Amino acid sequence: MLIAPSVLTADFSKLKQEIESIDNADYIHLDIMDGNFVPNLSFGPHIAKTISNETEVPLDTHLMVLDPLKWINTFTIPGTEFITVHYESENFLEAIRLIKEKGIKAGLSIKPATEVEEIIEYLPFVDLVLVMSVEPGFGGQKFMPEAIGKISDLNRIRVEQGLNYLIEVDGGINDETIQQVRAVGADIAVVGSYLFNQKNRKKEIKELKEL
Repeated sequence: MLIAPSVLTADFSKLKQEIESIDNADYIHLDIMDGNFVPNLSFGPHIAKTISNETEVPLDTHLMVLDPLKWINTFTIPGTEFITVHYESENFLEAIRLIKEKGIKAGLSIKPATEVEEIIEYLPFVDLVLVMSVEPGFGGQKFMPEAIGKISDLNRIRVEQGLNYLIEVDGGINDETIQQVRAVGADIAVVGSYLFNQKNRKKEIKELKEL
């Protein structure tokens, strides 16, 4: 299992130390919120660039914004491997095309109320599918078990159609739920408050990878 810590719950007053504490992760997950698509604001490109400058770990940027086309140029920063946009947002297909034009891998995310059937026609065009296992916008929420079925469906479709997208899951991930999502085909787990509440985060990342 690949681990992508979400820095949403990090202490931004000591960002350098926070990033160092997770530098054995596979990705660093950046939750970008505009206050419109979700009822919260996170941080902007300056913080994202600062994080990029502090680490060799590739960035996994999740745009929880109303119109991702307006944000992609801003978040095309060095070290970015994925930029993920929401199916429920505006212009998401054009956004996927623009991300790929930038030489970055494109992801498509679905909220808990969105069914996998709604995005099947777009799966051949993406490198990653992000299943939200909580309502996006705030950290520390409880894992929604209905995400298990979506991950399983995405894994089945991937095999049946010979597609290569990675399956990522975000929300309520801990040492128990990560085993559930791995068992049905998830490749990447976004881990937020559970990880940042640990004293030894590097040790926890190592253990989560091995579960």
